[in-house]
Amino acid sequence: MKSRKSSRGPSLAGFKPRLERIERRLFLKQGLSLGALSLLSGCTLKDEDAIDRLLWGMSHWNDRVQAALFDPNKLAPTYSESEVVTPFPFNAYYEAALAPIIDGETYKLGLSGLIEDKRGWTLTELAALPQETQITRLVCVEGWSAVGKWRGAPLKTFLERIGADLTAKYVGFQCADKYWTSIDMPTALHPQTLLVLDFPETKYGYPVRIRMPTKLGFKNPKFVTEIFVTNDYPGGYWEKQGYNWFSGS
Repeated sequence: MKSRKSSRGPSLAGFKPRLERIERRLFLKQGLSLGALSLLSGCTLKDEDAIDRLLWGMSHWNDRVQAALFDPNKLAPTYSESEVVTPFPFNAYYEAALAPIIDGETYKLGLSGLIEDKRGWTLTELAALPQETQITRLVCVEGWSAVGKWRGAPLKTFLERIGADLTAKYVGFQCADKYWTSIDMPTALHPQTLLVLDFPETKYGYPVRIRMPTKLGFKNPKFVTEIFVTNDYPGGYWEKQGYNWFSGS
């Protein structure tokens, strides 16, 4: 049912930039440790630039702590086929009807950065790589989670095949829905990080998405069109708006 518009009703449109700023700052605060919050207690809360710098500093500190605690050999829990949630929840910053539609016949996965062989890969070539299936839980930063089934090639295998510099710091992903994100190389090489090629419906990320059960849902990009390897911090769509970059365990 469509909502009825009123020309005289109150509108928050004029307050949107400030609301977004408050939302981002609250998100950062929620990610801080008690020690960081005790530091905040000494602030006057008048110098917003100084507070933002402090919040961003603590967010990056949290990233470094999470990266230091990350065990590249520890596997995320797996589940049985009967526990798979169907239909799987759609999650993106837009409605499912706005998800991009990509022609798999002409699709080629682009490559750039610190990679020896940068030729594009077709879906047929990607499907010829060794494939694995995993049933793991996707945890969304919004507070919900669901067990899903994914099948595809280990990202480590693909990175080795294209001659990626495995000593580089970051692996980034550009997507057809104008989304982008990046991860640390140890997570890219984790045995459960998959380059997913099997989809029940195209809206879940066809033709390529990255599945990482060791990361929060927003770090699992869909509709991936390009993979790049770099030593320069690439950030990401949500990370630019205040989400912790590492967001994993």
